[in-house]
Amino acid sequence: MTKADLAEKIHTTMGLSKKDSLETLEAVLSLMKSTLETGEKIKLTGFGSFEVKQKKDRIGRNPQTGEIITIEARSVLTFKPSVVLKTKINGQKP
Repeated sequence: MTKADLAEKIHTTMGLSKKDSLETLEAVLSLMKSTLETGEKIKLTGFGSFEVKQKKDRIGRNPQTGEIITIEARSVLTFKPSVVLKTKINGQKP
Protein backbone atom coordinates (compact mmCIF):
# COMPACT_ATOMS: atom_id res chain seq x y z
CA MET A 1 0.00 0.00 0.00
CA THR A 2 1.37 3.40 -0.95
CA LYS A 3 0.90 6.85 0.51
CA ALA A 4 -1.56 7.61 -2.30
CA ASP A 5 -3.54 4.47 -1.42
CA LEU A 6 -3.69 5.52 2.23
CA ALA A 7 -4.86 9.01 1.27
CA GLU A 8 -7.56 7.45 -0.93
CA LYS A 9 -8.74 5.26 1.98
CA ILE A 10 -8.92 8.34 4.21
CA HIS A 11 -10.91 10.10 1.48
CA THR A 12 -13.45 7.28 1.17
CA THR A 13 -13.87 6.49 4.88
CA MET A 14 -13.76 10.00 6.33
CA GLY A 15 -15.43 11.89 3.50
CA LEU A 16 -12.65 14.46 3.26
CA SER A 17 -11.60 15.84 -0.11
CA LYS A 18 -8.67 14.06 -1.76
CA LYS A 19 -6.49 17.12 -1.19
CA ASP A 20 -7.41 17.33 2.51
CA SER A 21 -6.89 13.59 2.93
CA LEU A 22 -3.38 13.79 1.47
CA GLU A 23 -2.55 16.88 3.55
CA THR A 24 -3.77 15.13 6.72
CA LEU A 25 -1.70 12.06 5.97
CA GLU A 26 1.38 14.20 5.21
CA ALA A 27 0.92 16.08 8.49
CA VAL A 28 0.68 12.85 10.52
CA LEU A 29 3.74 11.34 8.82
CA SER A 30 5.72 14.57 9.26
CA LEU A 31 4.86 14.64 12.96
CA MET A 32 5.91 11.00 13.33
CA LYS A 33 9.22 11.66 11.55
CA SER A 34 10.08 14.68 13.69
CA THR A 35 9.13 12.81 16.88
CA LEU A 36 11.36 9.86 15.98
CA GLU A 37 14.22 12.18 14.98
CA THR A 38 14.25 13.60 18.51
CA GLY A 39 14.51 10.09 19.94
CA GLU A 40 11.01 9.89 21.36
CA LYS A 41 8.98 6.68 21.18
CA ILE A 42 5.62 6.58 19.36
CA LYS A 43 2.99 4.26 20.83
CA LEU A 44 -0.26 3.72 18.94
CA THR A 45 -2.67 1.71 21.08
CA GLY A 46 -4.03 -1.30 19.23
CA PHE A 47 -1.40 -0.96 16.49
CA GLY A 48 2.13 -0.95 17.92
CA SER A 49 5.10 1.19 18.83
CA PHE A 50 7.96 2.77 16.90
CA GLU A 51 11.29 3.43 18.58
CA VAL A 52 14.77 4.50 17.51
CA LYS A 53 17.42 2.27 19.07
CA GLN A 54 21.17 2.72 19.13
CA LYS A 55 23.42 -0.09 17.92
CA LYS A 56 27.02 -0.24 19.13
CA ASP A 57 30.15 -0.80 17.05
CA ARG A 58 30.64 -4.45 16.21
CA ILE A 59 33.04 -6.68 14.35
CA GLY A 60 31.90 -8.00 10.98
CA ARG A 61 33.39 -9.80 8.01
CA ASN A 62 33.41 -8.90 4.33
CA PRO A 63 31.79 -11.97 2.74
CA GLN A 64 33.73 -11.58 -0.53
CA THR A 65 37.22 -11.20 0.91
CA GLY A 66 36.84 -12.58 4.42
CA GLU A 67 38.45 -9.39 5.74
CA ILE A 68 37.46 -8.44 9.29
CA ILE A 69 35.94 -4.96 9.50
CA THR A 70 34.34 -2.79 12.14
CA ILE A 71 30.68 -1.97 11.58
CA GLU A 72 30.15 1.48 13.04
CA ALA A 73 27.50 2.43 15.58
CA ARG A 74 24.22 3.55 14.12
CA SER A 75 20.59 4.28 14.87
CA VAL A 76 17.88 1.86 13.74
CA LEU A 77 14.12 2.25 13.67
CA THR A 78 12.20 -0.63 15.23
CA PHE A 79 8.51 -1.46 15.18
CA LYS A 80 6.86 -3.73 17.71
CA PRO A 81 3.27 -4.68 16.88
CA SER A 82 0.67 -4.67 19.64
CA VAL A 83 -0.89 -7.88 20.89
CA VAL A 84 -4.17 -6.83 19.26
CA LEU A 85 -2.51 -6.44 15.85
CA LYS A 86 -0.60 -9.71 16.20
CA THR A 87 -3.77 -11.67 16.98
CA LYS A 88 -5.67 -10.11 14.06
CA ILE A 89 -2.84 -10.89 11.64
CA ASN A 90 -2.71 -14.48 12.87
CA GLY A 91 -6.49 -14.86 12.54
CA GLN A 92 -7.07 -15.41 16.23
CA LYS A 93 -9.72 -13.83 18.39
CA PRO A 94 -8.44 -11.39 21.03
